[in-house]
Amino acid sequence: MKAPAAAAIAALLAAPAFAQNEAALRSAFEGRRVTVKVDMPGSSDGIDVRVEPGRSLDMNRYRNDLKKYGAAIHAGDTAMVTLVKVKKDIIEFQLDGGGFGTFGDDTSSSVNMPDAPKSEREKTLEKEVRDEKDATRKKSLQTELDRLKDRREAENRRIAVERSRLEAIKRDQIAEKRLRGGSRFNIRYKDRVPEGIHSEDITTALAEYIDFKGAATAAPGSARAADASALRKGMLREDVESLFGRGSQLSQRMVGDFRMLTLVFVAGEQRITADFVEDVLVRYAIASK
Repeated sequence: MKAPAAAAIAALLAAPAFAQNEAALRSAFEGRRVTVKVDMPGSSDGIDVRVEPGRSLDMNRYRNDLKKYGAAIHAGDTAMVTLVKVKKDIIEFQLDGGGFGTFGDDTSSSVNMPDAPKSEREKTLEKEVRDEKDATRKKSLQTELDRLKDRREAENRRIAVERSRLEAIKRDQIAEKRLRGGSRFNIRYKDRVPEGIHSEDITTALAEYIDFKGAATAAPGSARAADASALRKGMLREDVESLFGRGSQLSQRMVGDFRMLTLVFVAGEQRITADFVEDVLVRYAIASK
C-alpha cells in the first residue's frame, strides 16, 4: 500500500475516536455551572493550562492579559460551560461564551473613514499650473489650486478628529464587551490529546482553577433568570429560551456554511434581539421596549 493511501486510511480510522472523545466531554460538561477560582481575562486567548508535570501557568502572560483585557469572570463567580472543543493537542474549555474575539466579534477599533480625495478640479489645476507658460496666468491658477488644497486639508483635519473620536468610542465598546464575553481554559498536551480522554481527566487538569461541585444551577423563572444580564455569548438557544420563553423569529439566513437565526425576546421592560448560529448565541442587543 502506498504511503499517502495508508496515511489517509489511518486518519479516517482515528477520526471516530476523536469525535467520540469530544462528544462525551461535551455531554459531561456543557450546560453545567461551575465556580471559578481565578480571575479570567476577557479574551478568546483565555488561560493556558499545561498538563505536563512541573508546568504551570505563564504568570507574566496571565498578568499581562488581565491588565490588557480586564477580568470577564472573577474569582468566586459562577459561569456556564458553553463549549468543550477537542483539537489536536488542545482541549478548549469555554465559559460564558469563550471570550471576546470568537465568531462574529469585531475586535478592531479602527473606523473606515477615509480622507477626502483630490477633486477633479484640483487634479486639472495641478496639470495646468505645471504646463502654463504665462506668469500671470500661472499665478492665478496656483492661487485657485492653493485654495482648493487648503480646503481639502481642512476637511481632512476634521475627518481625522472625527475618526479619532469614533475609534475611542469603539475601543470603549470593545472593552465593555470583553467584560461580558466570557473566557476559556486551553488544556494543552505535549503532542496530542490522549485517546480515551475522560471527564475526570478534565476535572483533574482544572481542579486548581475551577470548583466543579460548588455551583448551583439557576432555576428558570428566578429573578436572575428573568434579568437580561444573565445572557452570555455561547449560550445554547434552549438555555436562552428557558430564561425568557420562546422567542419571535425576526429573520433567518445563511452565513457561509452556517445558518444564522435572529430571535426577539422580551424580559420585563427590555427587548432582546439575539443572533444564533446553529442554535449557539453569538451576538445580542438589549433595548427598551
